[in-house]
Amino acid sequence: MIDDSVFSNYCMIPDSWDEMCDGTGIRQPYQQVFQALNQLSPATLADKDKLAGELFLNQGITFTVYTDNEGIERIFPFDIIPRIIPGHEWSQIEAGIAQRLKALNMFLRDIYSEQQILKDKVIPSSLIASCQHFTREVYGIRPPHDLHVHISGIDLIRGGDGSYYVLEDNLRTPSGVSYMLENREVTKRLFPDLLSANKVRMVNNYPLELYNILVSLAPRQITHPTVVLLTPGIFNSAYYEHTFLARTMGIPLVEGRDLMVDNHKVFMKTTLGLQQVDVIYRRIDDDYMDPLAFRPDSTLGIPGILGAYRKGNIAIVNALGNGVADDKAVYAYVPDMIRYYLNENPILPNVPTYQLADGDARNFTFDNVHKMVIKRTNQSGGYGMLMGNSASDEEISQMLQAVSEDPRSYIAQPIINISTVPCFINNQFQPRHVDLRPFALCGPDGIKIVPGGLTRVALREGSLVVNSSQGGGSKDTWILNNQ
Repeated sequence: MIDDSVFSNYCMIPDSWDEMCDGTGIRQPYQQVFQALNQLSPATLADKDKLAGELFLNQGITFTVYTDNEGIERIFPFDIIPRIIPGHEWSQIEAGIAQRLKALNMFLRDIYSEQQILKDKVIPSSLIASCQHFTREVYGIRPPHDLHVHISGIDLIRGGDGSYYVLEDNLRTPSGVSYMLENREVTKRLFPDLLSANKVRMVNNYPLELYNILVSLAPRQITHPTVVLLTPGIFNSAYYEHTFLARTMGIPLVEGRDLMVDNHKVFMKTTLGLQQVDVIYRRIDDDYMDPLAFRPDSTLGIPGILGAYRKGNIAIVNALGNGVADDKAVYAYVPDMIRYYLNENPILPNVPTYQLADGDARNFTFDNVHKMVIKRTNQSGGYGMLMGNSASDEEISQMLQAVSEDPRSYIAQPIINISTVPCFINNQFQPRHVDLRPFALCGPDGIKIVPGGLTRVALREGSLVVNSSQGGGSKDTWILNNQ
């Protein structure tokens, strides 16, 4: 417990790494913010909390929960207290993410061409053959500059010893970067002096960096290539983000019906006629991109675009077929990929992962299910997951039955009591569990990682699930320059 005004009732959670304080007091990165907050009354903080909600409401910063019977549109929950990461820790995170993305890009290039990693038996061929997201239709296609991963969101957690672990890779259509940017803008309104006093690194150049990378991928060597953002439409859960990014980059926001393919080239329908498109930043899953090649019932994509892609007349960001590297069963082999392709040891470790297709791993998981989290290999958003320490006997029984029937589709990991940060909830400070999604941009000139990322918060007391669809929120993430 910390004996100081607004923090007087703050208690650390046992066996969790509290990022603000340890047993002796406030950690150095948080000291300035702690002192500043202590000079504010609970009423003042409540006013700031209310103002933050109004700012998010006025900006229309929303997300969609498809299973919510009360209405699908929600304001994104935001906690006003920043999460602070010192510079030396961020340097390790940057290096680890860059290393991981280099290896993953080499894996994707390899798996859709020579498949040498399979021939050398580093990864079982059966794992790839049974992967739902291995896209055989793009085999042999070489995207511009041999880059498959252009935009990624690598999810990190921090364990009880303070070490960072990679929880999963998001290499298809990672979302959340608009919330990272809007979180910073709201924080500037709430605590303008604290940002400069703490020498917090900037995140607001992300749209410009992204735009420059998109332009650099254009197949045609022209001065002003046409770049568009392809959205599924207004009913998509991340539609706010699609509009935000298109607006901040100054590029058209289009749907599949706005584009057409002619002679293996992609064109946008405009009031002035057809305009050739060079780069598509797509926020549509592979299956829906081309009804001639994938799902014939898709009305979201563009008939014939795979042919244009194969001819090299259009760049698609991220590349088609990346889902094979997002598979949670393949994730377990990323450290082996790093050693195989780069001849280096991983800088950021994986969370220990059990492949439930393996009989011994399955038996171990079943025997220790109350200490494990079981996940579907092709699900996201906190769905298709069982937390063994909080699930009912019936839920456990159903999950074990599902695993027994289709073990390849599940992995298990030990439950990690992920780190906590202070949150302002019910007019007092309380610790809540968090993860971190840094965003990385990969272009012909290398990898750039935004100094911050999206900190997601499990706002429900005791919960370890941070996904917004499961009751989570977010907070601004500060990377300090002076440490």
